[in-house]
This record gives sequence, C-alpha cells and structure tokens, in this order.
Amino acid sequence: MNITAIIAFLIVFGLLVGFHEFGHFIVAKKSGVLVREFAIGMGPKILSWYKNQTAYTIRLLPVGGYVRMASEMEKDELEAGQRFRLVLNQAGEVESMDERVDQDGPGFFFQVDSADLVHDMTMTGYRQDEENLQTLTVAQTAIKTDQEGITTRIAPASTWVESAPVWKRLLINFAGPAMNFILAILAAGILSFALPSVHFNEPIIGQVVKSEPAAQAGIQPGDKILAVNGQSVQSFTDFANEVTKKADQSLQLKISRSGKTLNKTVTPELIEVSGQKQIRIGVGVKSYRDPLSRIKFSLLNTGTWFTQVGNGIKDLFVGGFSINKLGGPVMLAKTTAQASHQGFVTVLALLGLLSVNLGLINLLPIPPLDGGKIFLDLIEGIFRRPAPAWLATTLTGAGTALLVVLMILVTIKDLGQ
Repeated sequence: MNITAIIAFLIVFGLLVGFHEFGHFIVAKKSGVLVREFAIGMGPKILSWYKNQTAYTIRLLPVGGYVRMASEMEKDELEAGQRFRLVLNQAGEVESMDERVDQDGPGFFFQVDSADLVHDMTMTGYRQDEENLQTLTVAQTAIKTDQEGITTRIAPASTWVESAPVWKRLLINFAGPAMNFILAILAAGILSFALPSVHFNEPIIGQVVKSEPAAQAGIQPGDKILAVNGQSVQSFTDFANEVTKKADQSLQLKISRSGKTLNKTVTPELIEVSGQKQIRIGVGVKSYRDPLSRIKFSLLNTGTWFTQVGNGIKDLFVGGFSINKLGGPVMLAKTTAQASHQGFVTVLALLGLLSVNLGLINLLPIPPLDGGKIFLDLIEGIFRRPAPAWLATTLTGAGTALLVVLMILVTIKDLGQ
C-alpha cells in the first residue's frame, strides 16, 4: 500500500468514524450529558488534549471510535489510600485532581480516606504532612487526570446519560447513524459537482457522432428511444443492451421527437479498439451540467446507496448467513487503496456507500450497537420504566461478545484474501 492509499484510508476512516461519533457527541452535549472522551480509533492513546470539559484522543488501532459519556456504569469512585495532587479554586473547592503524583506540578498532595463524587461532592483524607482528617468540597466541574495523562471532568449523577429523559437518549443514540447519512449526502453532492456532467440513464440521445451509423440514419440529439425491434426500452442501458446484441444487423428504432413518433433504421458497426471488439452506432446518453440536475443526481445517488446496502443487509440474514459476506477494517483498507488508484471521484463514491453502510448497520437492534440501545430506550418509553438491569447487561454482554468474535473472524478472512 503506497502513501496515497494510506492517506486515503486514514481520511475515509476518520470521516466515517468522526461524523458518526460527532453525532452522538453534539446531541449529548445539547442534552446536558457530560461527554468525558471523544475518541477516534481504539487501543493505546497516541495523542490527546482536553477542551470544554471533554478529552479528545487519537488512538492507535483504526477499528472504530467512541464517545464516552458520563454514566452510572462508570462512577467516579476513589479508593482509600489513593494519592492525588490537588489544586483548589478561589472558593476553596477542589478544581483539579492529578494521579501523577510523581511529577512536578502545582497544588498539594492528598491521600484519600473516603469520597463521594456522585451526590455530596466531597472527599475526606489527609493533606500532606498533616495527621488530621480533612473534608474537602469538590467543584461540580472539577477535572481529574489519570496516570496516562488523560484529563476528564468529574461527573455528578445529574450529568449521567441515565439521568437524561428517554426521548433525549433516543436522539443521542440515533444521532450517530444520522450523521453518517448526512455525510453520505455531502459526499454525493460533492461527487455530482466534481463530475464534468451527470446523467439519469434516460433513453434520450445526448450526442450523435458525425458519420457514424446513428447520424447516417437521421438520429438527432434529444430523440427519445421508445423501442428497439418492437422491444420497449425504459433506460439508456436497456437501449445499449439491445444495440450490442445486433452487430451488422439492422435495428428498427421507434423514437419520439418534438411530440411526434418516428421510425428509424440503423445498422450497428463492429469495430476494434485497443484489441477489444465493440458494437456501436455512435450515440451517447443525454447529460446535464446545471446545478439543479446535479442536486437531483446526488439525491438519486444517495438513494441508490441506501438500496444497495439495504439489499446487502437483507441478503446477510435472509439469504443465509456467511462470514464471506462481511468485511472489516482490513477490507476497508484494501478497498480504499483500490479506489485511491482510480481517483478522487471513486474515493468519494466509496465514502458515501461506506457511510450509509455504517449508519444502517449501527441501527440493527443488537446491543451494543446504536440500534440495540434504541431498542432498550423504546422498551423504557413504552413500559415507563427501564428494562431490568440484568436483561440490559446480558444483552449487551452477549452482543459485544458476538461482535468481537465476528470482528476476529472477519479480520482473519480479510487477511487471507
């Protein structure tokens, strides 16, 4: 894989994951849920920074990403004996807690005896060089830095995702796939304006080559092909298929021109181009360059991607499940590398298709996918109470195990191809 292919893969991967996670991120923020970390990639951290109460990280393995929201499942709990370097604000509240006590920095050392960072927002312990227990108030917006140097904000119960109303959680979980669909529309839009022209596969003649069979038969630009040898055609592809069947044989065309129906006879010619035999009559499909046509083309293109992916997902379950129907990060890298050799337009088309694929796959009702979370939220909304904790935990655990096994098997399969 050359440097161009690597760059193309990183851009495509970054956009797919970045848009998806940004959807969760921005809706969670607007819903009052604390986003503790926004990560692109998985595994060891290679870059991080902290801004506006969120840690942003770039991680080593390009196999996904995540938005880590404040949650009851991840309470800020401190153990007795833990040591921090604390910094107080002007009100005397703890505003910074740093686990890296072996490094120089501002503040003072504090050894924890007990703490409540969920409701009371206090921590009790021993200040450096003092023997008496002290209880300190922790600011609602206090930050904590772990041993890896990743900074996150302390999360009281009011900032947990579980504290948000059901309808807000539904929006948060749907926002990721929705952003993938938006990315696909953007990719289709850029693609439509990047092309010299667009066409809609209409059975309408756009160009007629001089001295070729069609011109000799009197075919003109704007003619609409209604039938070939009595066989009705619905698209330019239908028309082309009928032409390629009849080398050196006359074709009877029924055309529409300015509201009139005409009959034309044309004989395709067999020629050789670069060693390949071709049957042609010297016409091209009608194309468009105006902005409205390009917008229409982008919407139709997006719809085609949805149809392709939807049929693929349907075939995955209805046509018999097979690991060979799945692709993982390795397949993504290979496919992007191939597309990069064909140019910017091909990469754009691949980005749009993959974005629709990521969005629809994530809507499958399988925890921990977004669709699985939406399913559990809907249960809570319908029955006015959360699904039993054991059920949610069991479904999420089983779904996670299934996805991990599938990822391993798909990766092995992709590496072997």
